[in-house]
Amino acid sequence: MLDVARLVRPGIGDIEPYVPGLTDDELQKMYGFRRVVKLNANENALGPSPLAIQAIQQELATLHHYPDGASERLRQAIADFHGLSVERVLVGNGSDDIIKLVSETFLEPGDEVVVPHPSFSQYSFGAAIMHASVRRVDLGPDFSYDVEAIADAVTDRTKLVYLCSPNNPTGTILTRAQAEWLLQALPAHVVVIFDFAYNDYSLNPERVVGDEGLFRDERVVALHTFSKLYGLAGLRVGYALANESLLSYVNRVREPFNVNRVAQRAAAAALTDAAHRRASQEHARTSRAFYEAECQALGLRTTPAEGNFILVRTGDGRATTEALMKRGVMVRTGFAGLSEWVRITYGTPEENALCLEALRAVLAARV
Repeated sequence: MLDVARLVRPGIGDIEPYVPGLTDDELQKMYGFRRVVKLNANENALGPSPLAIQAIQQELATLHHYPDGASERLRQAIADFHGLSVERVLVGNGSDDIIKLVSETFLEPGDEVVVPHPSFSQYSFGAAIMHASVRRVDLGPDFSYDVEAIADAVTDRTKLVYLCSPNNPTGTILTRAQAEWLLQALPAHVVVIFDFAYNDYSLNPERVVGDEGLFRDERVVALHTFSKLYGLAGLRVGYALANESLLSYVNRVREPFNVNRVAQRAAAAALTDAAHRRASQEHARTSRAFYEAECQALGLRTTPAEGNFILVRTGDGRATTEALMKRGVMVRTGFAGLSEWVRITYGTPEENALCLEALRAVLAARV
């Protein structure tokens, strides 16, 4: 019998594949539900941008053509939106793709990556595939960033530092002052990646944003996605903003045609949909107020979440999640170091009400 383990590159067998949350189809099959309230994947409850849907419909007749290999039209739309040159934009098959590309560009075996903890698991995945080491820096007791601890974790072997703001799964932000202090403190050989997947949901004036001031530091890479605010998670489109020299090297390891034709057109259209963007931001704001008030009434602690989700301490996150699943409500748990917490994505007003009704019943059953 072929011993495949002896053939693969060292370290591959140690990588833990990403485990997504259950789908609504899986839960319906497990328990025989006709309807499931799916609040476990940080998806936009308002759905896709209507302008993106129109663009998709118009593009369907051209599916026999290859996409633009350089995503030129989409990159130009992103550049115009941010007021940057098109050379400072790289597009990927979701921001996961770009994390992998950055890892392949900069990391060698023995290098180090510094990541906040807990945070998005793909940062560590990118390091693992390149056989680099991960140095995790715990967030504070209130899940705030400890930038001094991050700076202290950097060594001569550190190549990348990831900063997710608002952080997934805690929803807490990195402030502009913290970012500026950290950039001053870090040595010149460290590339700093700001993951802004949820940043447009936040209206906090103190949060760090990817503006021209931030990009004056040529080590900065800003990640964005169309999966959250724009509701295009199923199309997988993300992008990076950085100085053109840095991106020119990342582009060398990018596969051609890495973003499909329909996704390119839909994302470009979504950028122009200011009404959908404002509605999504307002939905997050009202949903956050709803969950904070309801959880406070139940005696449950929440984080000061700035994304389209909230972290709720229920005592036993896995037990809570399983009990909610039996009532047709899907939330997320299992994040390292957060065994007492569940993450709840904001749903429609009806879905939010159904989630709280189920949560009350689950808590009451424990008494």
